Amino acid sequence: MTTTPTRVRGLVPPVITPLTGEGEVDTASLERVVARMVDAGVDGLFALGSSGETVYLTDPQRDLALEVVVKTADGRVPVLAGAIETATARVAGRVHAAERLGADAAVVTAPFYTIVGPVEVERHLRSVAAGTDLPVLAYDIPVCVHSKLGVDLLVRLAHDGVLAGVKDSSGDDVAFRQLLTRLADEDVEHFDALTGHEVMVDSMLLAGAAGSVPGLANVDPEGYVRLHAAVAAGDVVGARREQERLVRLFRIVEASDPATAAGSTRGVGAFKTALAALGVIADNAVSLPMRPLDETESARIRDILDALEVA
Repeated sequence: MTTTPTRVRGLVPPVITPLTGEGEVDTASLERVVARMVDAGVDGLFALGSSGETVYLTDPQRDLALEVVVKTADGRVPVLAGAIETATARVAGRVHAAERLGADAAVVTAPFYTIVGPVEVERHLRSVAAGTDLPVLAYDIPVCVHSKLGVDLLVRLAHDGVLAGVKDSSGDDVAFRQLLTRLADEDVEHFDALTGHEVMVDSMLLAGAAGSVPGLANVDPEGYVRLHAAVAAGDVVGARREQERLVRLFRIVEASDPATAAGSTRGVGAFKTALAALGVIADNAVSLPMRPLDETESARIRDILDALEVA
C-alpha cells in the first residue's frame, strides 16, 4: 500500500539508547533523554537509529527502548522508528513491531551484508512500504549499508507515494542538493528530505531541506532548536553563528584515542559521555564491541561542554 500523507519536518534528533554497565536498556536515563529534548522544543524523535545502537540491540531491547520513547513523548511529538535489518523480511518484522508499539513512521535502509544493486534496493523499499500503513522514510547511509540511494530512485518512489521522505546521512551534499532541487522542480508533495549532517544543518535548511536529524542534538537540543528558529525567521547570520557554535561542540567526537576507538565508539561514545557528564544519563556504557570512553577522554569532553556553556 502507499503511505498515508504525512510531514516529518523540523528538528528530529536520533535518540541514543542509554545502557547499564551490564548492557541492558537504562529506561530511567532514556526517559530523561527524551523528556529533555521534548522540553527543549524538538519537532520529533527518531528511535532505533545509528545513534540508538539499534544493530547492537536484541529485539526485546529494541522493543523496550521504542516503548519508552513513545510513552515518554506521549503524543507531544511524532516518533519515527528505525527498522534496520539485513533483508526485507527482517525489516518487515521490525516495521510490524513499530506499528504495535505506537510509532508514527518507520525508517528503513537498503539491505546490507547481502549483495544488492539498485533494482533489488527498489524492490526492497516497495515491498516494505506495501506491507504497512505507517509512512516509510528511506535512510541513506552508504557507509554502513554500502548502497547509495540515487536521486532518481528517491524521486520516483516519492512520486509513487512509496516513501514519505529520506534521512540523508550519505555525506554526499552534492547529491542531497540535487535531490532538493528535483523535488522543488517537480513539485513533489508529501516527501520530506532531512539532513543527518550535524555541521551542515544551516546550509541544508536554507537550501530547502525539510529538517535535520543530528545526533549531537542529544547533547545540545536547545542549540539546534535555536538554529532551526533562526533559519525559519530568515536570520541567516544568527543561524550561521549557532551552527558554528555547534561545529565547535561536535569536536567532542575527536576526544577519544584514535588508536583504540573508531566509528561509532567515537560518535555514540562521545554523545553518551557528554550526557553522563551533564547528569542526564547514569552511565556512558556502549554496546560491544565498542568501548566506553575513559576518564581522560571524558575530561576532554567536559572541557568542551564547559567552554561552550552546555548544560
